[in-house]
Amino acid sequence: METSLYLPVKGFLEKAGYTVKGEVGGCDVVGVSEGDPSVVVICELKLSFNLELILQAVDRAAVADEVWIAARVSAKGKGREADRRYRDLCRRLGFGMLGIADNGAVSVIVGSVTPMPRTNPKRRSRLMREHQKRKGDPAVGGSTRTPLMTAYRQQALGCASLLASGPLKVRDIRATVPEAAKILQGNVYGWFERVERGVYGLTAAGHDALERWQQTAAAPSFKPSA
Repeated sequence: METSLYLPVKGFLEKAGYTVKGEVGGCDVVGVSEGDPSVVVICELKLSFNLELILQAVDRAAVADEVWIAARVSAKGKGREADRRYRDLCRRLGFGMLGIADNGAVSVIVGSVTPMPRTNPKRRSRLMREHQKRKGDPAVGGSTRTPLMTAYRQQALGCASLLASGPLKVRDIRATVPEAAKILQGNVYGWFERVERGVYGLTAAGHDALERWQQTAAAPSFKPSA
C-alpha cells in the first residue's frame, strides 16, 4: 500500500528540516519549514512511477515551493525510474524523484528544483492553515477510503472528550478549544445537542465517535502557543 511509503519519505524530509504531516489538503505528504517565509514541500506517493503520479505533481505545483514524487523502485531495475525519458520529464518540470527500497531506504533519483513559482496563493494559504492547525501528525500519507483526521475533526473530538462526562457551557469548553462555539453550533457530525442556551451535551453518535477515535480524543489544548 502507498501508506507503507509514508514513514520513509517523512523521515527523509524531516532530516532536511521540515515539519511533516500526511494527507493535508488532499496531498499525501506536506512538509513546512520554520523559516520566514515558510517553504512548503509536497510529495505524492505511488507504488510505482507512472503518468498519474506526474499529473498529481503538476497539480500540487500550484501550491508548493518544492514538489517530489516517490515510489518503490523495481527490484529488477525495469521500472519507470530506469527510463531516462521519465527522469528528464521530472527535471524539466522541476520535480524531484525519490526511490523507496523494500527495506525503506530512500534514494534521490532526481533532485528537486526550487523555488517553484506560486500560481495559486489562496489554495496555498488553505493548505498552510490546515497544516498549522493540526495537532501532531494524525493522518498517514497515502490513505484512501477512510475518514481523515483533519484539524476540524481534531477540535470536534476535543469538544466531545470534554462533554463525555456531561453537559457543559460553551465558555468552559472554549477554554480548551477556542473555536468550540462554531463547532458546537455547526454540529457537522451530529455529535452534539443543545441542552439549553449556551449549554451543550454529547449525543450517542458523539460517544461512538470517541470510541472510534479514542487515540486522538484526549482533548488536547488547541490554543496557539505563545
